Amino acid sequence: QSQLVESGGGLVKDGESLRLSCAVSGITSRYYTIGWFRQAPGKEREGISCISYDGRARYADSVQGRFTISRNNAKDTVYLQMNSLKPEDTAAYYCALDVTVQSYCVMTSSVYDQWGQGTQVTVSS
Repeated sequence: QSQLVESGGGLVKDGESLRLSCAVSGITSRYYTIGWFRQAPGKEREGISCISYDGRARYADSVQGRFTISRNNAKDTVYLQMNSLKPEDTAAYYCALDVTVQSYCVMTSSVYDQWGQGTQVTVSS
């Protein structure tokens, strides 16, 4: 059974940066996709980025140009670099695993098989 563990969340000020990590363990294949999602209180979960096994990335309009997703396959870790953070970025952030072998990714939560426990990001104004 694979496991995902997020880390790197915290409290920052408007305009500052954070880097989230998603460590994947218990998986034998490198051909997996990771998606990042977030959910703010009272709002629906939002897909914000994803990266395929070969590094193809996608971003939601809300984070395009500010967030960068990357992966280190040797460490089975995916990163989400978040720059120019805004108060509206405040949410619980989750990474999720899709074991379907494909050279593209989607930010639709229903396609993901497993989820991490989440890490909180709070941006103060």
